[in-house]
Amino acid sequence: MISVPGFLLRRLYVDGSLKNATGGFEFELRNSLGSGYSQKVWPLKVDRDELQATRSYFIVDGKETPFSDVSPDNTFSLEVNKTITIWTDGVALEPGVHTIEMGFDVPGIGTMRFDFTDEVGDE
Repeated sequence: MISVPGFLLRRLYVDGSLKNATGGFEFELRNSLGSGYSQKVWPLKVDRDELQATRSYFIVDGKETPFSDVSPDNTFSLEVNKTITIWTDGVALEPGVHTIEMGFDVPGIGTMRFDFTDEVGDE
C-alpha cells in the first residue's frame, strides 16, 4: 500500500475556513493533490473527541452527503481543484484554537488521515 504523509494531506484544508455555522461548525477542503474517491469516511475528531458520522456532511454543489452514507457501493469523489464544505450538525465550537482530525479509505492506498489546527473567532 502507498502511504501519503499527513503533512501533504493537510494541504487539503483551506486555511482560515473553520467557523461556526447554522446548527454546527464547518470548514472547507480544496483538492490540489489529484482526483480520487473514498469508500469510507471516518468520523471527525475535534480536540480528540469523536463526532457521530451521521452528523457530519460533505456539501458539494449544494448537495449534502452524510459521512455515514459513504461505502464501496456509494463512493465519495473529490475532484482536483474542487472546493467542498464539511459541515457538522449540532456541534458548535468555543472561540479559540481547535484541532480537527479527518480520515478516509481510498481503494489501492488504504486509510489516509490528517489533522489541522485553526482558530474559531467570536461570533
